[in-house]
Amino acid sequence: MDTIPLSLPILMDGATGTELMARGMPLGGSTEQWVLDHPEALLEIQRAYVRAGSQILLAPTFGANRVGLSRCGAFHRVEEYNLRLVELTRQAAEGKCLVAGDLAPVGLSLPPFGESSFEEMVAVYTEQAAALEKAGVDLFVVETMISMAEARAAVLACKSVSDKPVWVSFTCDEEGRAPYGTDVLAAMIVMQGMGVAAFGINCAKAEDAAEQLERLAPYASVPLIAKPNAGMPGAYCTPEELAAFVPAFAKGGARIFGGCCGAGPEHVAAIRRAMEGVDFSAFPAVERDPDVIPCASEKEARFITPDVDVGETIECTPDLMEDILAAEEEAPQGALKIAILEEDDLDIFAENQYVVKDALCLWSDVPELLEKALRIYQGRAFWDGTGDLEEDFLRDMAKKYGLVLL
Repeated sequence: MDTIPLSLPILMDGATGTELMARGMPLGGSTEQWVLDHPEALLEIQRAYVRAGSQILLAPTFGANRVGLSRCGAFHRVEEYNLRLVELTRQAAEGKCLVAGDLAPVGLSLPPFGESSFEEMVAVYTEQAAALEKAGVDLFVVETMISMAEARAAVLACKSVSDKPVWVSFTCDEEGRAPYGTDVLAAMIVMQGMGVAAFGINCAKAEDAAEQLERLAPYASVPLIAKPNAGMPGAYCTPEELAAFVPAFAKGGARIFGGCCGAGPEHVAAIRRAMEGVDFSAFPAVERDPDVIPCASEKEARFITPDVDVGETIECTPDLMEDILAAEEEAPQGALKIAILEEDDLDIFAENQYVVKDALCLWSDVPELLEKALRIYQGRAFWDGTGDLEEDFLRDMAKKYGLVLL
């Protein structure tokens, strides 16, 4: 299942956190615990979003994972909290709109910048995704992402427990960079390669979101999401000021709309009115060159052609970092090829893959090793067709990890 029973354009909800704070929730505590202690506050907010025209409500499960719930000593109650929080949103929806399970950054980082393994990230997200699936959410929204690794882990987790749609949105600055340095264009290329049903930008300035959506649109194969902030705390814009960006979002390819921090029910209602004034059928379809193939490293978007030159194959030795840097500097074809020949190569690759900037061809003649390398790699790699692996296996890798098959 990769669609939901709604036709585009779609209106999501607005902010939850800032609306809860306006109703007394203290800053710095556990939102999830406070909501369970004050359910009427959430019901009031979300029922207002339904009246404003929202077609999707995000359950307040933003931090309802093992790491987030440790702040209130409830790390062992992930399933219980997600079940209860989704049920509250279902009460607010009253069958009038869909309920989304909300997953967000958990604050883990891979070496050399952190001490978490990728599989630890996947495990944290899988526990929450399984709870959300049990709670019966209609779709998963992986939002406000700040790093490629956590976004990939969350998508793999959701898809391992459910066939329901997964939407992903990143936050970014005016340059289109997420806090950990990933270009949102690279993020979109990786996410849509992994089979997400929509991609976009949230928790960013409206003007920045409009500019970045225009960058994304030529390469988007999924609907784009525009869910910006209503400004900064203490200086939130009016509903009409936020809604004035809707035509620009639509021109930039957005077909799913909503609001983030500072955007309340009045903002959502204004966005709905602005959407009604847009003739979405008037926008021309994007023309794409079939010989331009999007790939990405962890932070950079890269584009190759079917006859791309990968240069000399790089093996996973203790000098892998130096070999990658030399290949990208001395032989700048725009792509490089790394071979995974044995199990020990995976550890070396995992330690050094973050330095890759160009498009990467991952190669192995052992299916299990290639899959492990694809899982480790925080980008979208390609396969140059020179190995003797089964076509069914390669198609499976393309579906699960976005492997580009030349």
